[in-house]
Amino acid sequence: MAADPLTPAVSDRICRHMNEDHGSAVAAYARHYGNCPQVSTARLVAVTTSWMDLEVDGQPLRIAFDHPLQDSEDAHRTMVAMLRAIPG
Repeated sequence: MAADPLTPAVSDRICRHMNEDHGSAVAAYARHYGNCPQVSTARLVAVTTSWMDLEVDGQPLRIAFDHPLQDSEDAHRTMVAMLRAIPG
């Protein structure tokens, strides 16, 4: 099956999955990549080819990717790699 382009609908699907099933990962992105050491709530709002937008304790936070994402599979691989790169 081919990967999906990062359309708004695919972004919504990724965000829904991450927020429902991987909330601790979203908080970890905010803490490590967003320099937010104290996170009460974190929610993934959007994924584009260049960044992910989060809402952290009611405030917007943008985290840039290290390369332009090609499609949904690249988004998955990149976000997993980012999570694995977080110490601890």
